[in-house]
Parts: sequence; C-alpha cells; structure tokens
Amino acid sequence: MYKINVAVLFGGCSEEHTVSIKSAMELAANIDTEKYQPFYIGITKSGVWKLCEKPCLDWERYAEYPVVFSPGRNTHGLLIQKDGGYETQPIDVVFPIIHGKFGEDGSIQGLLELSGIPYVGCDIQSSVICMDKSLAYTTVKNAGIEVPDFQIIQDGDSPEIEDFEFPLFVKPARSGSSFGVNKVEKAEDLCTAINEAKKYDRKVLIEQAVSGSEVGCAVLGNGSDLIVGEVDQISLKHGFFKIHQEAQPEKGSENATIKVPADLTAEVRERIQETAKKIYQTLGCRGLARIDLFLCEDGQIVLNEVNTMPGFTSYSRYPRMMTAAGFTLSELIDRLIELALRR
Repeated sequence: MYKINVAVLFGGCSEEHTVSIKSAMELAANIDTEKYQPFYIGITKSGVWKLCEKPCLDWERYAEYPVVFSPGRNTHGLLIQKDGGYETQPIDVVFPIIHGKFGEDGSIQGLLELSGIPYVGCDIQSSVICMDKSLAYTTVKNAGIEVPDFQIIQDGDSPEIEDFEFPLFVKPARSGSSFGVNKVEKAEDLCTAINEAKKYDRKVLIEQAVSGSEVGCAVLGNGSDLIVGEVDQISLKHGFFKIHQEAQPEKGSENATIKVPADLTAEVRERIQETAKKIYQTLGCRGLARIDLFLCEDGQIVLNEVNTMPGFTSYSRYPRMMTAAGFTLSELIDRLIELALRR
C-alpha cells in the first residue's frame, strides 16, 4: 500500500526550540504509520537541518545526514547529503511543527511555497499577521472585535503611557510562550520590562492589562468549513500563564489550572467559539490555530493572541481542547494532513 510521505520539521532557532521537540515527540507517537511514512527533520538552535530517525530531546546525537528542502519545484522534496553528494527524497506534505520565530512567522511557509510542497497550517500572509501582535490587533479591531489598548515601541521610541492605567503588560511583538513578557505594576519598572522584551524582538508592545479570565478556543479547518474544540479556561493563582517556561510542565502549571471544558454556560462558550471563528477567518488562518481570549466580567470578549502552530505536547491546550470535542490526537493529525493536501 502506498504511504503518504510526510516531512515533520521540528526544533528551530527560537526560544521555543524545546517545546517544538516535545510537540514532535507526541506527533511521532500518534501519527498513523500504516497510512503515512514520516521523515523527521530536526533543526538545531544554530539553524542546521538534519535527518533523524525520531524526535527526542537529545535527537542531535542520533542525526546523521544534513538535509534541506529543494526550492526548485522539479524536486518536490528533500536533498539529503550523503557520501559527498545528494540524494533526493520526494515529499507529499510537510508538517512544520516549529513554534515561534522562523516557524510561525512566514519563513518556513515561504520556503515551502517556493518548493511547491503542501504544508500543514497557515499561509505566509496569515502567519506574518498573527505572529506580530500589533498587526493582528489592528486587523481584528477593524473587523469589530475588541482588542487591548496598546502602544508600539521600536528603536528610539519613548513610552507614552498617559492614557494607560497600571498594571500594564510589556511583551515582544513577535514572540511566543510568554518569553520576554512582564506584568508592570508601577512606572519605575517600565524601562526594565521594555529592555527585557527587546531581548526577543526589537518591536515591543505596551499593552493595557485586561481584567478578566483567560479562555481559549481551538479552531480546525479551511475557509468557512470550520470545527471548534471545547473552550478552555485558565485559573491563575498568581502572575500570568507561562507553562512552557516552567521546569516540569508535564506535571501541570506551577501557577495555574486549566479546565476543559470551561466552567461556563453553554451560551457563553458558544459566544467564545463564534468569536474565535470570526478572528480565524478575519486573519485568513488555514489548517489550525489556537485563539486566546479574555472573558471580562461584563461578558465582553477581548483578543489576547493567535497561535498558528500551537503546541502538541502532552500538556498543550490545543490538543486537549480538540480531545474534549471528540478527536484523538491521531485523528487530529490525520485531519490536518488532509486539509494541507486539499489546498
């Protein structure tokens, strides 16, 4: 029986490198190998691509052959460096399970568009917009959806916070998993927070803190044919949610609990799901995205951020929301590959 050749990209140069490896490990454990022939390609933190047998935390020890995607559409696959030359390996579809910079920002998507190889997830344009929170906020606000008040700080800019009230959040405009994010309670701490955010991106957002609970919705599909997962809700004990930076995230968050389905009325959950679908379509998302929102005490729903390649780890929110809606991880992987091949 013919198997579909699936290239799984993982690792990468961003601060979310380890999260990506863990996501790929879950994918490898759940992909249907009766239907798919996976090829695992790890990318080191320095940007070296290598073919490996399976993703694991020390995958570089077992990776043997350097590999690249050919940008030429005549190859439609991989160039594997062996014995002083190159072997070609045709690829039918790519699952780029790389989070953050160079994975969710349109970079990988651009290479795969040049190569002419279908891939899981959002296209170049929607990846670029969703990765940059200021662009996502502006686009979504123009569609009539509430977003936090924010200000952009770039090189040479001075913060102007007269119209803001503390607390504020300072965050890199183009980063994920809460890296470089700080909650600022008083003016004298603002510059320190901006400098911390600039370690991850030259473009920084000062954002008005939203009073409300954090909720999320998993979205799956292309165009208007969308499936939503169960809504989840984060209850914080202190600080803000940043599970991917914790020492043992597999054992649960140190400062939060996540409830799926959220302990909300059916009517509120449905409003959250409909808002998530509208955001997804407004931003031009395809394949999948996790839409993070705030639910305010007055019932208002406000965008937090959009993740175009959310985590697939054992503790990640997207697969948990889809599991609660009736999808096994194997079924979810299968559906995502099917959506990519339909483009």
